[in-house]
Amino acid sequence: MSKEIKKNFGKSASKGRAAGKSSANKSGSGKSGSKFGAAKPSKTFDKKEHDRKIQERKLEKKKKMEAKEAAGDNNKLATFNWYPGHMTKAKRQMQEDIKLIDLVIEIVDARVPNSSRNPDIDELANNKARIVILNKADLADDKLTNAWISYFKEKGFYCLKMDSRKNNGFKELNEIILESCSEKIEKDKAKGIVGRPIRAMIVGIPNVGKSTFINAYSGKASAKTGNKPGVTKGKQWIKIKGNIELLDTPGILWPKFEDQTTGLRLAMIGSINDNILNKDDLALEVIKYLNKYYANNLKKRYEFEDSEIEEAKANYEMAINEETATSLAIMEVIALKRGCIKKGAQADFEKVSNIILDDFRSARLGLVSLERP
Repeated sequence: MSKEIKKNFGKSASKGRAAGKSSANKSGSGKSGSKFGAAKPSKTFDKKEHDRKIQERKLEKKKKMEAKEAAGDNNKLATFNWYPGHMTKAKRQMQEDIKLIDLVIEIVDARVPNSSRNPDIDELANNKARIVILNKADLADDKLTNAWISYFKEKGFYCLKMDSRKNNGFKELNEIILESCSEKIEKDKAKGIVGRPIRAMIVGIPNVGKSTFINAYSGKASAKTGNKPGVTKGKQWIKIKGNIELLDTPGILWPKFEDQTTGLRLAMIGSINDNILNKDDLALEVIKYLNKYYANNLKKRYEFEDSEIEEAKANYEMAINEETATSLAIMEVIALKRGCIKKGAQADFEKVSNIILDDFRSARLGLVSLERP
């Protein structure tokens, strides 16, 4: 709740309490009562007081919506911009290192194959063999993942889907590496060079599973792993069986997203640090998307009925559009079902937002892809 809302709502509530106290004093000013003091008023239903509380709650929700709209149109996405200083240095280093390698292996998140590709890579990797790996395929909609494989192949890239955590697909990857570098191998042979290792650069934005991929591929914990973006910060060569050497690079984002939808999708999967984001708004966008494309996943996970959502929508008449009202109602129903309740029986949107984002990112809301080719 914003300070302005708290201020106005606080005044309204204070007036209500003052009026109630004054009324109580008047009613207790007579001589009736026991020797212990004035008799307590009977707890009869006060319709006016009940209606007043309902109006105050509606006013609070209305002002919340107005404050949200004042901060920016709900149809306009927040500006996502996360570019730590080490990323600028990393990009410069990649420009130097690209001269040393034969092949670029780009790791992307299978849930957002387009948004998780740094457009700078195409420029940096010009004239190099290219492989795109759709990592975390176990979290994505398999039908759409296969469609993306076809899309990248049509663009001239080698492409395969993987789940690095389960060591799936590395045999196929070795075959693709040899195929993609066959021309280089033949040229070496013609020059009498035999056994020179194939050198590949591993690139990808933060949190696409790059370090996990390297560790699984090399069979040892060679790269630092973590569930926060920006863990890998050094340069390291890793030897792989089959005469392959990998150059790991720090994950780099581009300085500014021209299409803010890209930033939104990356924020949804956790590739942008949550600490700089408004999680309430992010969870709302997740609900909007899931309700549009994977509505049954939501119902199955949180066990709610359409009638519950329709009833809760009455609280969001001031929402900017029908989609937002429905999504806010869904969040409220989930909050109440999961015990995310604040004082006054209000839904705790901060708590329920954390639950929704965690469920989404861990695939407890089903296998979901956020992009279609």
